[in-house]
Amino acid sequence: MLAAQFAAVFIALYVGHSVGDHWVQTSCQSATKGKAGWTGRLSCTRHVLGLTLTKAVVLAAVVLVLDLHVTAAGLTIGLALDAMTHWWADRRSTLAWLAKVTGKAEFYSLGTGSHPAHPVTAKGEPAATLGTGAYALDQSFHHLWLLVAALIIATV
Repeated sequence: MLAAQFAAVFIALYVGHSVGDHWVQTSCQSATKGKAGWTGRLSCTRHVLGLTLTKAVVLAAVVLVLDLHVTAAGLTIGLALDAMTHWWADRRSTLAWLAKVTGKAEFYSLGTGSHPAHPVTAKGEPAATLGTGAYALDQSFHHLWLLVAALIIATV
C-alpha cells in the first residue's frame, strides 16, 4: 500500500509540476526570475507560489479521489522542501554554478550560441533548437526533488 501511495503522490506532483512550470508560470516570471536583486527574487517567488499551489491542487484531487492517507506534516514538509529547491534552481545562476562545479557547464550551454558546437544556419548564424542543456538540467533537478517530496509526503 505504501508503494502505491508513493506512486500516486509522485505522479500527482509530477503532473502538477509540469502544469505549474509551463502553463501557470507567466512569461514575465520566466523572463525575470533569474535576474539579480529583488526583481528576480520576487518574480521567482511568485512563480514558485503559483507552482506550489498548482501541485497542491492536483495532489489534493488525487488524495481525495484515491482516499490516500497523508499527514499535514508530510504535506507541509514535502511541499516546502520542493518549493525551496525549485526556487533555488530557478534563480538560474545557482543551477549554472552547480553545472559548473559538477563538470556539466558545456552541457548546460548546449542549444545556445555559447556552446562550442552550437547549430548554425546556412548564413552561419546561431540556429534555433528545440531545447537546451540548461532546461534539461533544470527539469532533472526538479524531478529529483519531486521524488524526495513524494517520499516525504507518502511516509511522514
